[in-house]
Amino acid sequence: MEKFRKNLWNAVLIILISGGVAAGVTAYVMKNVNAGGNMNYEDTGSTFGQPVHLTAYNSVAAENTDFTYAAEKTVHAVVHIKVMSTVSVERQYMDPFEFFFGFGENRPPRQQLRKGSGSGVIISTDGYIITNNHVIDGADSISVTLNDKRSFKGKVIGSDPITDIALIKIEADDLQPVTFGDSEQLKIGEWVLAVGNPFDLTSTVTAGIVSAKGRSIMTGESDKDKIMSFIQTDAAVNRGNSGGALVNTKGELVGINTAIYSQTGDFAGYAFAVPISIAGKVVSDIKKYGSVQRAMLGVSIAEPEFIKQNRDTKIKELKGAYVGDFAMRSSAKEAGIEIGDVITAVNGNRVTSVNSLQEQVMKYQPGDKVKVKVDRYGTEKEFTVELKNAQGNTEIVKGGDSAEILGAAFKALSEKDKREYGINYGIEVNDISKGKIKDCGIRKGFIIMIVNDQRIQTPEDFYSIVDKILKGGTDEKGLLIKGFYPNSGATRHYAIDLID
Repeated sequence: MEKFRKNLWNAVLIILISGGVAAGVTAYVMKNVNAGGNMNYEDTGSTFGQPVHLTAYNSVAAENTDFTYAAEKTVHAVVHIKVMSTVSVERQYMDPFEFFFGFGENRPPRQQLRKGSGSGVIISTDGYIITNNHVIDGADSISVTLNDKRSFKGKVIGSDPITDIALIKIEADDLQPVTFGDSEQLKIGEWVLAVGNPFDLTSTVTAGIVSAKGRSIMTGESDKDKIMSFIQTDAAVNRGNSGGALVNTKGELVGINTAIYSQTGDFAGYAFAVPISIAGKVVSDIKKYGSVQRAMLGVSIAEPEFIKQNRDTKIKELKGAYVGDFAMRSSAKEAGIEIGDVITAVNGNRVTSVNSLQEQVMKYQPGDKVKVKVDRYGTEKEFTVELKNAQGNTEIVKGGDSAEILGAAFKALSEKDKREYGINYGIEVNDISKGKIKDCGIRKGFIIMIVNDQRIQTPEDFYSIVDKILKGGTDEKGLLIKGFYPNSGATRHYAIDLID
């Protein structure tokens, strides 16, 4: 309790800035503060996400800044997204009739319709739109309204909870996409504009400066799974700005507005955006492969300053990422990097913190070779590292791989099935071929209820857990499945190693 009280003094709310999203408004707590850098992507009509390098990037002096050009260039590329979703609400009372006659436990949760809203940015002439994952997560329907008031039905192409980025599409032509900028070239103090739809006030433009780069914010229990390297700005954003554009004075997209610092739920002076170096690569992967191709060095890292203060060590460099251990299949270890090294640069881009290292590596694909510079107790060394994926190889992980690996088909239980079995959730294994399900001993007809401590309502719930592990989005390497066979009723447990 004493520890809780101490932590409470430092608590700060970080609010995801979508307006009443399907998952609800979520409160978050500030973590630690670091600095880092980015890369860029450029739109080319219906084909986007190809890396380019801007050669003549110059910030503009404040007294000479004209925001009208950037606003006019951007406002037509930002859309208003509205979502409808159905959520299950646990009953807060027991019907007396059900209490006396014993039917209360089998009654399913009450279904409730929920509305949400946010923003999105057009990134191709044929209707691809980038937004936040939390804007569209769980949506049953998506409506997209353009700046000229035309409305379209939106379709989710793919999403990535780890970076909170999603790609949706509308069936429209001759749209006005935004131009991609170079978030890596942003400077502290540089003017930026936030464009979005706060409080359903469409096409709102606000101005501010870049307050910090590589900012880390705590977003809940699964923070260790997330990419944390935000652009911090004081441009005013509020609920409904989620998924909107952060642009420089040239009208170039440099970030996707995602969260705000707040103790009230409204803007209090600080906002956070996912750099386009990360967001652009994510949507490019989703469009091309169906899933994000996550490259990894295969190291466990920490802040050098923390290591210096809490451990007897000879490290000299206090800015960078301290190598504390290696993964089982580590490309960094194979290249010659050692425990105790402090990573200070990747391909010539300065690494000042754990967050900036994540940001630099996130720009690349498994199979790419990068130059990693380290400080080894005061001596500078450089290594060539071939990045790998979570499985320890360089193969492309495509959408749908989870179903192939499991080698089974599943179906959701009907209400009749649930009443018969006396349960409120679960899926049935209704077909088995070659794969992990068969290998672990599960037979056709098995009712899966819980996977890795999560209740399973639909086959998609199961696939989502597997996908997250395969994409390296969690420390878990396998599945612990709990369920039963209808003819016996006894609870069975099965373990599956996905990363073997």
